[in-house]
Amino acid sequence: MDFGLVLQTDPPASAVVDLMRRAERNGFRYGWTFDSAVLWQEPFVIYSRILEHTTDLVVGPMVTNPSTRTWEVTASTFATLNDMYGNRTVCGIGRGDSAMRVVGRRPNTLATLGEAIDTIRDLGEGREALIDGRPVRLPWVREGKLPVWMAAYGPKALALAGRKADGFILQLADPFLTEWMIKAVRTAASDAGRDPDAITICVAAPAYVGDDLAHAREQCRWFGGMVGNHVADLVSRYGEHSSMVPEELTEYIKSRQGYDYSHHGRSGNPDAGFVPDEIVDRFCLLGPAEAHIEKLRALRDLGVDQFAVYAMHDAREAAIDAYGQRVIPALNG
Repeated sequence: MDFGLVLQTDPPASAVVDLMRRAERNGFRYGWTFDSAVLWQEPFVIYSRILEHTTDLVVGPMVTNPSTRTWEVTASTFATLNDMYGNRTVCGIGRGDSAMRVVGRRPNTLATLGEAIDTIRDLGEGREALIDGRPVRLPWVREGKLPVWMAAYGPKALALAGRKADGFILQLADPFLTEWMIKAVRTAASDAGRDPDAITICVAAPAYVGDDLAHAREQCRWFGGMVGNHVADLVSRYGEHSSMVPEELTEYIKSRQGYDYSHHGRSGNPDAGFVPDEIVDRFCLLGPAEAHIEKLRALRDLGVDQFAVYAMHDAREAAIDAYGQRVIPALNG
């Protein structure tokens, strides 16, 4: 099982680089960041520094979207980093949440996202693609490799990930929902004539290692609020009791009142008060290292290839070190 570290690109950028170096020393293979230009610093600039100061770490956004940058700019940026540092990037992409909504734009349609996945991958790997009906190619790309992993929750998005993406990013760690969503992605891949087992499955969630469960919950409750944004979209699209979306995912947002993106992804988010302890426990990994190991083994048995640790809490270094010393060896020893 691979492990990744997910960070926000808060200044100073040097702290992000240092944490990514720490993660690589502890056996993490992937370094991810949020990508929301207004809320945080520009991640692609920081990726260059991370790649320069690590040896094998693969970096990418969790997640970018089709609208913040034009598709040829996104592809060219990845391809430039790959040319400089040897194919060590991955493009995580979704419809767009904070990056779009914080400036008053709506998330992209799935049709636009599907087209962007193909175009960014083709351009990033040196193939010709259409941009506004015009054939375009990056002539300087040589032996480029750019896997594109898609974040999804709802049935139509899961089906698109199965048809188009090289990997599937699920931003929660509930075993029941993980099993349901992996099945949906792999079924769609098979129906499209693809090898379903060739799609990399990445689960991402906060991980807080320690014995004070109440404190860990408060540090990670924000995550249920963040996921609730996407769940609210699903409820508005499919209805509150739709058979297409499990109630295990939708039930908890009934008390959700609103969301201020100035607190997005941060511990102590006042807009996450509606999230019950049960959801925090289901969606996150909390408690002593043994509890993390047990849950990760269950996720691995469901087909999860990577667990990415959201480290937006007050014990980032401790979590990275605990994973390096105890969790990763137990999963991969």
